[in-house]
Amino acid sequence: MQARLLLEDGTLFTGTAFGSEGESTGEVVFNTGITGYQEVLSDPSYCGQIVTMTYPLIGNYGITRDDFESIRPFVHGFVVREHETVPSNWRAEYSVDSLLKEYGIIGISGIDTRMLTRRIRHHGVMKGLLTTSNKSVAELMEQLQANPLMIDQVSRVSTKSVFSCPGSKERVVVVDFGAKTGIIRDLSSRGCDVVVVPQDTTAEQIRRLAPDGIMLSNGPGDPKDVPHAAKMISEILGEYPIFGICLGHQLLALACGADTEKLKFGHRGGNHPVKDLKTNRCYITSQNHGYTVNDASIAGTELEVTHINNNDGTIEGLKHKKHAAFSVQYHPEAAPGPYDSSYLFDDFIAMIREFKQAKPALPRQAQISAASKQGLEPAGAAAPASKGELHYAKK
Repeated sequence: MQARLLLEDGTLFTGTAFGSEGESTGEVVFNTGITGYQEVLSDPSYCGQIVTMTYPLIGNYGITRDDFESIRPFVHGFVVREHETVPSNWRAEYSVDSLLKEYGIIGISGIDTRMLTRRIRHHGVMKGLLTTSNKSVAELMEQLQANPLMIDQVSRVSTKSVFSCPGSKERVVVVDFGAKTGIIRDLSSRGCDVVVVPQDTTAEQIRRLAPDGIMLSNGPGDPKDVPHAAKMISEILGEYPIFGICLGHQLLALACGADTEKLKFGHRGGNHPVKDLKTNRCYITSQNHGYTVNDASIAGTELEVTHINNNDGTIEGLKHKKHAAFSVQYHPEAAPGPYDSSYLFDDFIAMIREFKQAKPALPRQAQISAASKQGLEPAGAAAPASKGELHYAKK
């Protein structure tokens, strides 16, 4: 079956369809990873996007459920040069074609992905329509222009209920803006008691969970589309240690008064060089984002830049000068070969422990006694349920 990809500038690519049938609109982007197509497909940060893989052969090692970064794929389309229908890998459970069919995602192969990538690099990311229909180009263009890009991706990919991954050490609340499984896995491997909450969780609801630290996860889209998250972060800043990744990094910057802006074609791949300004060491990182923190906007805040991108000089890491909070634009949990950046999770745990030593909490009985004298409920105490309270996942 034939498939076509139409860009908003009128460029048309015709190839062979695989996966599902139908039509899909999204922002056309490219990823430079040589491997990791399954992690790309299952990364919630790609919600609303038609992803082009620059590596020419995709599907050769199949799909393995254990390697998913989320419960399901969220991409709006998949573009490859050559699609392998019969994978060769002892771990493979099924093919990319089967995965896309299962979740209603359209794939197109046999097009010049190098030309498409060069066009995006030159003109920037643009809206596109992927179809297996026989409509005329004029009809498709009219449809493409009428369909706006998504702006509610975070609410689509975030968990709707609170759930936990019990551990015996520090309690870390992960605010799920589209969190990858790798983040939870890295925290759990360090013994953390992980509690995952929805993206619209309020500061007061987080306080009731009595966390030792807060993790702001990755996620899709423009950070300015989730202003409630920046507000929540500004309210808890200084109360708990905070670690932000990708979208969480951008939201921390917004909460501290900095600004963000859209990149021409973003950073997506597993080999982006990042320089640590403190040690001058260069790390090879995995990245997936279309927005960045504006460099000039940092000047009027209490943030300092800790990492920069060696390719274009954009900000890759921030640290608060006063409070226990830091963030990175890249993905330390992704480990695209080397485990260069996994130390950041250790730094986060160390920051939590230092924070607790510097600001020890009152014994529980003392909290209850002090609260009762003031006619207040102690921190973390149960309160009558009302509209907007957290919903907990049930077995």
